[in-house]
Amino acid sequence: MTITFKGIVPALITPMTRDEEIDENGLRMLVDRLIDAGVHGVFVLGTNGEFIGMTEDEKLRVARIAVDQARGRVPVIAGTGAYATRDVIALNAKMHDAGVDAVSVITPYFNGATQQELFTHYERIAASTPLPVMLYTIPAKAGVTLNIDTVRRLAEIPNIRGIKDSGGDFDRLLQLINLRRDDFAVFTGTDSMILWTLIAGGDGAVAATTNAVPSVVMSIWQRFQAGDVAGARAAQEALRPLRDAFAMGTLPVVLKTAAEMLGMPAGPARSPAQPLDAAARERLAKALANYPRVA
Repeated sequence: MTITFKGIVPALITPMTRDEEIDENGLRMLVDRLIDAGVHGVFVLGTNGEFIGMTEDEKLRVARIAVDQARGRVPVIAGTGAYATRDVIALNAKMHDAGVDAVSVITPYFNGATQQELFTHYERIAASTPLPVMLYTIPAKAGVTLNIDTVRRLAEIPNIRGIKDSGGDFDRLLQLINLRRDDFAVFTGTDSMILWTLIAGGDGAVAATTNAVPSVVMSIWQRFQAGDVAGARAAQEALRPLRDAFAMGTLPVVLKTAAEMLGMPAGPARSPAQPLDAAARERLAKALANYPRVA
């Protein structure tokens, strides 16, 4: 599949059984429901997909299930980030064999790599795979980000095809959008900024809230494309109660709980993340009262 990074690409949760094992049927159902809602791709094994708590075999299983269930209807992007460059390269080779259409590589986390180290990390990764690569920055979790000049240099590498920026800094996002080309896309990973990204000329969003409220998120895109900016803004504002609720628990507990409450497959997050207590569940249910439930 020739992949174009554009539109709404949900960052999938990974449905789990009650004993925290991968729920294959739930994952297949989630992929189908999101594709039916009109998404432009699916992104597995991101932050909300709990990649950090999975073994390599589990990551490959999730990717294979998603590829099999998508059946070429939309591209499948797999998160393959790790601290060590060699580990990303090795996993990318296996993901290529698994049939994914592209990989997303989070910045190396925890150890505070320099900009030159980050550049070399991605340069080596891109050189080692035929797959399109999406850069992924989330400084609040990784503790490091790619500065604008580093992104500019990386964007010149042919198969580095875009960036998902989850920093929530709109001025930085505008600077990234200045770097975009037909072969280098700029996505927000901050769901509260979907419409503003589109207005500013960005390519779309890798939007985790799509797991719970796909019709609301897709409405932002669809109304904007139709020229109905006021309607798109109303849809963007409609995401606020869910986004605000994320503070109630450890990522992705609230999102998975919300998805389940609204009829989507989810299950628990892996320990050490713990379920919401009864009071938090009640507050969340009230916050979700006006959202459509998936039949």
